[in-house]
Amino acid sequence: MTLPSASTPAPALRGCFVTGTDTEVGKTRVSAGLLHWLGAHGLRAAGYKPVASGMEPVDGQWQNEDVQTLWAAGWPGVRPEQVGPLQLRTACAPHIAAALEGQTIDFERLQHGARQLAQQVDVLVAEGAGGLCVPLGPDWDSSDLMRALGLPMVLVVGLRLGCINHALLTAEAISARGLRLGGWVANTLDPDMPFLDQNLATLRHEFQRRHQTPCLGVLPRLAPASAVQMAQAAAAHLDDAALRALFELT
Repeated sequence: MTLPSASTPAPALRGCFVTGTDTEVGKTRVSAGLLHWLGAHGLRAAGYKPVASGMEPVDGQWQNEDVQTLWAAGWPGVRPEQVGPLQLRTACAPHIAAALEGQTIDFERLQHGARQLAQQVDVLVAEGAGGLCVPLGPDWDSSDLMRALGLPMVLVVGLRLGCINHALLTAEAISARGLRLGGWVANTLDPDMPFLDQNLATLRHEFQRRHQTPCLGVLPRLAPASAVQMAQAAAAHLDDAALRALFELT
């Protein structure tokens, strides 16, 4: 398998690739919010979760919650298996789950799935598994797929103790891999976090100083809801002007 180098330009896709400072920081919530926002602006937008691990039986069928959420929040003309081309039952790191289940995570298949789906819609919102550098094969990780697709990155920062360091380290890694950081979203994980406003102000300052990257929104702690309700609630806290610039809407 030949991976793209950091200097290799990828054929342009329209959309973004959502990653996070860690697992369970709200990537799917933000991705669903972006899909809802795009749909409200008249665009056919589809989510794409290349690899998803962790499935549960629902009405006799095995489903991954993230894939179902992205599918429900996006344009209805696509199928769940297009949104999630590789869904693994075991809830653990994807390469470990694949090994346990006797599967191989195929780089070309995931790249092809994204490009094929992008031909059906106006905008693609891809979402990674875990953080930026999650291994997916013996010699490649999530960032290699991100570089191959060439989409601007959206970084979800989970607001909790340690978030400043995690966010800035991830942003540096994005830049070092030849990826473009298009914006970041703060997601409140701990509403009682000490000095939350001060942490948020520092993040705004440092992202602007180091990367000239805008904040695309600040999500409060949202109550559990259906996929569509969650997408609507998340979209309400996104920055309209910043998203128009990211997706090049006039």
